[in-house]
Amino acid sequence: MRRLAPLVLLLVAADWPQFRGPGGSAAGTDADPPTTWAADGPKWVAELPGGGSSSPVVVGDRVYVTCYTGGGPAVVRHLVALDRATGRQVWADTVPGVPEEDAARGFLTDHGYASNTPAADATGVVAFFGKAGVAGYDGAGKRLWLTSVGVESDPRGWGSGASVLLWKRLVIVNAASEGRAVVALDRATGKEVWRAAGKKLALSFGTPALLTAGDRTDLVVPMPGEVWGLDPDTGKLRWHAAHTSQGNVSPSVAAGDGVAFLTGGFTGKATTAVRPGGEVLWTAKASSYVPTPLVHAGRLLWVGDDGMTVALDAATGKTLYSERLPGLGGGGRGGKPVYASPVRAGDRLYVVTRKAGTKVLAAGAEFKVLAENPPLDDTDFNATPAICGRELYLRSNRAVYRLDRPTEAGK
Repeated sequence: MRRLAPLVLLLVAADWPQFRGPGGSAAGTDADPPTTWAADGPKWVAELPGGGSSSPVVVGDRVYVTCYTGGGPAVVRHLVALDRATGRQVWADTVPGVPEEDAARGFLTDHGYASNTPAADATGVVAFFGKAGVAGYDGAGKRLWLTSVGVESDPRGWGSGASVLLWKRLVIVNAASEGRAVVALDRATGKEVWRAAGKKLALSFGTPALLTAGDRTDLVVPMPGEVWGLDPDTGKLRWHAAHTSQGNVSPSVAAGDGVAFLTGGFTGKATTAVRPGGEVLWTAKASSYVPTPLVHAGRLLWVGDDGMTVALDAATGKTLYSERLPGLGGGGRGGKPVYASPVRAGDRLYVVTRKAGTKVLAAGAEFKVLAENPPLDDTDFNATPAICGRELYLRSNRAVYRLDRPTEAGK
């Protein structure tokens, strides 16, 4: 481990502390990042020691990102802390793989061994390293604990893709691939607090959502054919409901307006809207397979791995439009050109494609492309971007890029 002197982290309004930002909403707080940029436009470029599909998170004066080198049992996972102002590496830690690591084949060759986005706050950062465990760090980079949540493999051998959530004193992780369970760990010690297990979790690859309705918050966990509502403090089951998405469920839960939206499935694709308590509001045949939708202005919006931009009426599930993004080319492995989830800044959607750059779309009732930006390097861009105020952070298999909207003075 390499680290510098301790630094104080200041939490600011424009933080992006977890996968899909504040509260997992995929929307920035008072965000106004750039819509266009040139190849030489980044404020800084931070080269990474390896690839990965996890997203950068931004808290105070730090940017955190995970990546990996090697593969199989020889894999090494890295957590890198960057200075937000300059992109300079402040500290880094490495965690070696375990003998039970999955071989580099199938979709693991697409997303790699670092698909789990970390979560951070003013006290430090927590990272999920798959079968190597979950690790907690203070702001200066000292590893406080490393806890295994299992070393099993999902039936596909794809590796996990879920990201950690911070809830009160707990770290919550969907360890479906590793342990067929959702696990909560004590933030300070890494000790297990509760575990909710189930065989159907074997093909649940997404991040659960914390859904608040009234004075209660539920942890919503999807899996093939079923969804759970858990008490996030205890892991006890509060409710469950059936849905029609079968096979494997990859996207994370989208939550908004007191409703959870579940999408995905391979042999049986569908999108389902569920209220806390298990009331199914509607089911639609349209679905996203890898990217997670977002909720905005009464609409459920997504850009699927096939490049189709879809808007559903969030109240009824009716399709408002379905249009393919322009200029995608052949896409990635298997012709799938998009892995990242869209994020929103005001009335704009930012969609990062794997090889065809970043598209900016209108977040309105009609499909409209506002801007198209070429890729910043020639590797895959699988990570969901982070947006913080006037800043946009993109991550490829090579580097993290910070792009800023110019000030009124053009500086």
